Amino acid sequence: MTHAVPANPMDLPTKTKVFAFSLMCLGFFMATLDIQIVASSLKDIGGGLSASQDELSWVQTSYLIAEILVIPMSGWLTRVFSTRWVFAASALGFTITSMLCGLAWNINSIIAFRALQGALGAAMIPTVFTTAFVLFPGHQRVIASTTIGALATLAPTIGPVIGGWITDAWSWHWLFYLNLAPGLVVTLLVPRYVNFDKADISLLKKGDYIGIVLMSLFLGCLEYVLEEGPRKNWLGDHVILACTWISCISGFLFFVHALTAKDPIVDLRALTIRNFGIGSILSFITGIGIFCTVFLTPVFLGRVRGFDSTQIGVALLSVGVAQLFGLVIYSSLARTVDLRYLMLFGLVLFGGGCWLYVPLTHDWGWQQLVLPQAMRGFGQQFAIAPIVTMALGSLPPSRLRSASGLFNLMRNLGGAIGIAVVSTMLNDRLNLHYLRLSEHVTDGRPAIEAVINGQAAYFERVGGNLVDGANASLGLLHQLVLREALVLTFSDTFAAVAACFVVAVALGLFAKSLKPGVAPPPDAH
Repeated sequence: MTHAVPANPMDLPTKTKVFAFSLMCLGFFMATLDIQIVASSLKDIGGGLSASQDELSWVQTSYLIAEILVIPMSGWLTRVFSTRWVFAASALGFTITSMLCGLAWNINSIIAFRALQGALGAAMIPTVFTTAFVLFPGHQRVIASTTIGALATLAPTIGPVIGGWITDAWSWHWLFYLNLAPGLVVTLLVPRYVNFDKADISLLKKGDYIGIVLMSLFLGCLEYVLEEGPRKNWLGDHVILACTWISCISGFLFFVHALTAKDPIVDLRALTIRNFGIGSILSFITGIGIFCTVFLTPVFLGRVRGFDSTQIGVALLSVGVAQLFGLVIYSSLARTVDLRYLMLFGLVLFGGGCWLYVPLTHDWGWQQLVLPQAMRGFGQQFAIAPIVTMALGSLPPSRLRSASGLFNLMRNLGGAIGIAVVSTMLNDRLNLHYLRLSEHVTDGRPAIEAVINGQAAYFERVGGNLVDGANASLGLLHQLVLREALVLTFSDTFAAVAACFVVAVALGLFAKSLKPGVAPPPDAH
């Protein structure tokens, strides 16, 4: 039996609101978790589907691109079909495509199914943010936004941990079958318990379809350029060049349209509200921090240390533990302390944690990663939740749905752009460091000649006449130089990520005060 839509959703019984919100948080967590759950298992997926490294990157990227395209549309979709039916349909589509990903028979099929999974599950992400501010008043809203912030940062962090463990314990197929049971629960229960707004099908007649097309061309081509650019010499490739032009032209037209249309698909005018504008930029920067560190750490451990999926998962575990610890402390402080101060504290810790990665060496393992990861994880919890409250809590109810899509888009876009930049750095800076180190590794240096001669003698003694000791020792020296160049390159990328948080802290100083329990501004049209 379906209950009538309440006049004021905040007047619903607390137990009803909490249960409905919890169901939506479950769907939100699944959709966010699946961005990175394959990160530490790509090698196993590639082995099972006979795929190259370049092809495997699209298992993650196709999901993220599709998600970025759909997230900004979620506000309009919920106005047309209502929150409960959009969320239930999104959960159902996500569940079905998760099963198809597990059943994939080659690399092309899993890329296609991952794109569908990201597109169909995307609406669950911004809808939860909107719901928290529609259902809960005052201090309850702080708790709800804290919960969302915790899930938003915890899911990408523990994704590789869970993924590595599942892959080693069973197989990579179970990365996707894991979603079936919770997906069905959300699909079946959300239509009954999430019922606080009405559908308005008449909005289909006046939808911003021009904005949807321009936005899709802009973001879709931008994401393709960012993903393929580092591997295809950027504008030296004809397809990359064409996509760059399409993205620039459609992006310009989209911004002009969004700022002049009566009811655009994305409410860019909301950026003129100080706290929302600052919050959106901070969401972009924290997206860089979250996604880049989750991307870089497993790659470092795999390429430099040779860790397998389980070892990488264990090494990343300290981030999640620190986040849970930070959640407890933040929840108690958020009741009385200005959230702006907590946010600045979190941004400083987050950036400081990234900076502590800079002195890494080739023998870093989980022990050396504990402190920087704990600082980063603890800081994430103090940074993300206040940013959510600051940005969305500054908006009147009528602008929440459209602006929520923009806010979430900024975080994912920050992650996509950040990963593209650090991927480019991994290529370019590696060549630079290798050439610089090679200048000091020459035959004329007595120390180098001693190493080469010593290794050559060792290889000839072990291998006998079957081994050319001189060539073998030179090959080993090349590997050592390459390894150290790679370590220096990773150090540079972490320094670049840390530098972004200097900007974030400076920007956060200009935010308005965030007193706990302050009501949102009155509705205005």
